[in-house]
Amino acid sequence: MDLIDAALRCDKPNPRFAYIAPFYAQAKDIAWSYIKEYTAKIPGIQINEGELRVVLPTGGQIRLYGADNYNRMRGIYLDGCVLDEPADMDPRAWPEVVRPALSDRRGWAVFIGTPKGRNAFYDTFKLAQALPKEWFSLLLKASATQILPDEELQDARSMMSEEAYDQEYECSFDAAIVGAYYGKQLRALNDDGRICSVPWEPVLPVYTAWDLGLDDSTAVWFAQQVGREVRLIDFYETSNTALTDIARHLQNNLPYTYADHYLPHDVEMRELTTARSRKDTLESLGLKPITVTPRHNVSDGIEAVRQMVPRCVFDAQKCEQGLEALRQYQREWDDKAKTFRQRPRHDWTSHASDAFRYLAMSLVAPKIARERRKPRRVGMA
Repeated sequence: MDLIDAALRCDKPNPRFAYIAPFYAQAKDIAWSYIKEYTAKIPGIQINEGELRVVLPTGGQIRLYGADNYNRMRGIYLDGCVLDEPADMDPRAWPEVVRPALSDRRGWAVFIGTPKGRNAFYDTFKLAQALPKEWFSLLLKASATQILPDEELQDARSMMSEEAYDQEYECSFDAAIVGAYYGKQLRALNDDGRICSVPWEPVLPVYTAWDLGLDDSTAVWFAQQVGREVRLIDFYETSNTALTDIARHLQNNLPYTYADHYLPHDVEMRELTTARSRKDTLESLGLKPITVTPRHNVSDGIEAVRQMVPRCVFDAQKCEQGLEALRQYQREWDDKAKTFRQRPRHDWTSHASDAFRYLAMSLVAPKIARERRKPRRVGMA
C-alpha cells in the first residue's frame, strides 16, 4: 500500500518503485495478487503480467523483482522500494545494486522480515536504531503485540523447536537458523573468540579453495595451517568475472605466496572449441600447483566441514561475507512433506559453502579416509 500511495503521489517525472523478494517466483507468489487487487479500481491502470509491473495513470510504476538475480536491477533508478525478507537475500544486493539505484532520485527503502542470525539484516536494524532521526525501526514480538491469541502462540510453541519459535515469533536475531548445517559450530567458534583478527603469516604458504562459476559467482577461501589449526585469513567472491581476471587478482592484488589451489573436479572439463580446460587456463596464468578435489557425496563434504570447523580461526573482517554464507547455508525445505530434504538449498550461500567444502575435503577428508581403512581388532572371549 505504501508503494501504491507513493507511486500515485510522487511528482517526479516517470516515478519508479519496486517490491523485492529473495526470489522472483516468491515476489510473484506474495505480492503480485495484492498489487493487482489494490490497484484494480484505479481508473486507467495498466497491468503487465509478463514483467510483473503496474503503471498508474500518473505515470508512476511498481515492479516486482527477485534478489536471486539482483544484477537485473543494476543501472535502473528507483524512487522507493520494499525489501521483503532481506535476511534471505544475497548481502551484496542492497549495497551494490539497490542502494545506488536510489541515489539519483533520493529514494527511500523499507526492510521488513524475520531475523535469521546476525547478518546484513541485523546490521541494518542496528543502524536504524542508532540513527533514530534518519531511520524508523520497529520490532514486533508476538508475545508483546497481542495480535495473535495466547492459545495460538502456545500451540505454535508446542509444535516448533525453541530456536524456530524464537526466530519466527519473537524476532530473535540470536536464535540458531533452522536447518543450518554449521550454525552451532560457528556459534561455538564465536563464543571461544576464534572469529577475530587473524594476521597473515608471510613465512607460511597460503592454500586456496575454489568454487568456480561460469555465469554465476566464483568463491575463493584463503587458508594457512599452523599445526592442526586452520586459519582462514581471507575470502573473495565475484560474479561474471573472467577466469583470467580472477587469477590476476590473486597474483597481483594480494601479497600471498601460494601452496596448493584446491578446485572442483569439473575444472578438468575441456571446452569443445578450444580443447582447453579451466585447469589448463589457470596453470598457464601461473597458478600452480592445482589439486583437483575428488568427486564426493555432498553429505561427506558437509561432515568434513563439521570436523574441520572446531580447528578453524576466521578473520572476522576479511571473511565476513564467507562466514555469513556458512552461517546461512541450510537444507532445502520440502513444502509438500513439511520437512527438510537431505540436500542443501541452492542460493547465494552455495558458492562460499561449496568452496569451503572443497577445502575440508582436501585438508580433513584424507585423514578420515585413512582412519576408516585402519584394520579393526576383533577380541576373542
